[in-house]
Amino acid sequence: MSGFVEKPEPVEVPGLVHLHTGKVRDLYQNEAGDLVMVASDRISAFDWVLPTEIPDKGSVLTQLSLWWFDQIGDLMPNHVLGTDLPPGAPADWAGRTLVCKSLRMAPVECVARGYLTGSGLVEYNQTRTVCGLALPEGLSDGSELPAPIFTPATKAAVGEHDENVSYEEVARQVGADTAAQLRQATLAVYGRGRDIARERGILLADTKFEFGFDGETLVVADEVLTPDSSRFWPADQWEPGRAQPSFDKQFVRDWLTSAESGWDRKSERPPPALPQQVVDATRAKYVEAYERLTGTAWS
Repeated sequence: MSGFVEKPEPVEVPGLVHLHTGKVRDLYQNEAGDLVMVASDRISAFDWVLPTEIPDKGSVLTQLSLWWFDQIGDLMPNHVLGTDLPPGAPADWAGRTLVCKSLRMAPVECVARGYLTGSGLVEYNQTRTVCGLALPEGLSDGSELPAPIFTPATKAAVGEHDENVSYEEVARQVGADTAAQLRQATLAVYGRGRDIARERGILLADTKFEFGFDGETLVVADEVLTPDSSRFWPADQWEPGRAQPSFDKQFVRDWLTSAESGWDRKSERPPPALPQQVVDATRAKYVEAYERLTGTAWS
C-alpha cells in the first residue's frame, strides 16, 4: 500500500475543471480547453506523497522549468502558453502556475542517463545491462557512462513504481518512428542540460522527460531538468563507488530510513511527518539548485 498519506481536496476555481491530482501537480482545464498546471509544495518518497510540504518547492520547480525551456528552445518547442493566473485563482498560485497546450501525450517516461545509479545500477549489477543496453564491466555507483543512454520507463500511477522497459518495447507501443523521435529528443535535451549544468559545477546524472504531440510536432511538457525530475550532483564531490550527495530529496529519504523516524518502509504504515530541520535542509537544496543553475538569487 502506498500513495497519498493525506490526499488534498482540489481547489475550486470558477471556469476551471479539475482533472487530476498528482504527486506534486494539480491539473485543471480552462474553458478554452487549455491545461492549467499548478505545482504544489508536496514531496514524495518511496512511492508515498508525504504529509509535510516543503515551502517554495512548487515555485522553484516552475521557475526552473521556465528557465530551462528558454535554454532548450532552439532544440524543441514546449507546451507553455502563459503564466498569468486564471481569473479567480488563489493568490498563492502565483509563480507556480502554467497555462499549457493540451497535447497527445506519449505513454512513456523518457529517461536519459549519463551516470550509473538508482534502478540502472541495480539492473547493471545483475545483468551488466540497463534497459537491455549492454554496458562495460567495472562500473560502480556514480560511474560516468561511455555515452549517455536512453532508458525509457512506463508511466505509473501515484503510489506505484515506474518500470524500466526496453527501447524495443517502446517501439512496439508507439511505433518505430515515434520511438526514434523520443530517443533523439531525450538525448538532445539531456546533452544540452548536462553541458549547461557542468559549466555551473553540477553533474546531471540522469533525468526524465515527458513529451506529447501538438498535431504532428513533438513538444516537451510537464517539468524539465528540475531536482524532482533529475539527479543533480555537486561536481566537486563526485566520487564513483558510493552514493553521491545530491540536490533533491536526499535529506527526506535519509531521515525516513533512519532509526529516528521510526518508520519501516516495508510495512504498509504511512510515513510520518517530517521534522522541521529536514524540511529546512530540503528547501535549501532546491533553492541552491535553482540559484546555481540559473545564476539568479531566489526571492
